[in-house]
Amino acid sequence: MPADPTPHGATASGAGTTGAAPQRLAQAALRDLPWEVGVAKPDAAVVVDGVTRTFGGLTAVSVDHLEIQRGGITGLIGPNGAGKTTLFNLLTGFDQPDTGTWSFNGRSLGRLAPHQVARLGVVRTFQLTKALSRLTVLQNMLLGAQGQRGESFFRALVPGTWRAQEKANTEKAMDLLRRFKLDAKKDDFAGTLSGGQRKLLEMARALMSDPQVVMLDEPMAGVNPALTQSLLGHVKDLREEGMTVIFVEHDMDVVRDISDWVVVMAAGKVIAEGPPESISQNQAVVDAYLGAHHDAPLTVEDEDRVLAEVEAQIAREEHGGTAGSSDSNEGTGR
Repeated sequence: MPADPTPHGATASGAGTTGAAPQRLAQAALRDLPWEVGVAKPDAAVVVDGVTRTFGGLTAVSVDHLEIQRGGITGLIGPNGAGKTTLFNLLTGFDQPDTGTWSFNGRSLGRLAPHQVARLGVVRTFQLTKALSRLTVLQNMLLGAQGQRGESFFRALVPGTWRAQEKANTEKAMDLLRRFKLDAKKDDFAGTLSGGQRKLLEMARALMSDPQVVMLDEPMAGVNPALTQSLLGHVKDLREEGMTVIFVEHDMDVVRDISDWVVVMAAGKVIAEGPPESISQNQAVVDAYLGAHHDAPLTVEDEDRVLAEVEAQIAREEHGGTAGSSDSNEGTGR
């Protein structure tokens, strides 16, 4: 890790400038932070302390301390099985940890159900989309609206109490569908959409609740390259609208393109934090993805030992093949 974490050529100009774009504000807030695990953020929206989750003897998540900067895009990366999705499940109420606390805007989210977490302003999407395939695209959107008066049994019998709200929700849903270029599909069943269109629908539906934090689990996975740029643009738009974005992704080009800050997990732990340009310089990250000592040169003794093992293996195979051939010939002569 370099002694001076400030990227070359970076200055503090623009930080706190009135009217500055959210992207520049987020980058300015994070610019001078040290590249170290658990570093405190200037304005943390989400704080995680001592959260662990085990399945049998396997520790899936063990995060000592993690803070997510408000108004920025934080990329969460790591090899398969690192615990990224499990951490998402814990933070959004889809699973409960063995130990630890986590909070949003200073309010604990522990022991809350997923719908309660969503009502507080923290929503998520899934790696495998959860669109209801036998409902139309518009109906899927309307499910994301909160506080619908018509959900009450007795109010449902009195249309006058909910008609105006449903009209407003429908208009909002159509505005979002137009933004995500799905308005032409509003009456189609969600099950007929392509994988990329389902990702767009799930992101649009998440915005129906006016969230403050949006958590995206591999939003680009399985998406046609033609839609990738569109999805990237929509993720950036979330930041421009003042939302805090946390996303899981394996494509490092995507991570470098849109992230203000990157958190790296391996074997359930956070092993590195920093701006995108710092990650490739971190030996712990390289080891997590490629294995420790993956590029260490062999000594002469190591080379001789490996060569001897290979030669011995070849000799065993040749001897076994000859013996087998002789046995076969003897058997045939009988």
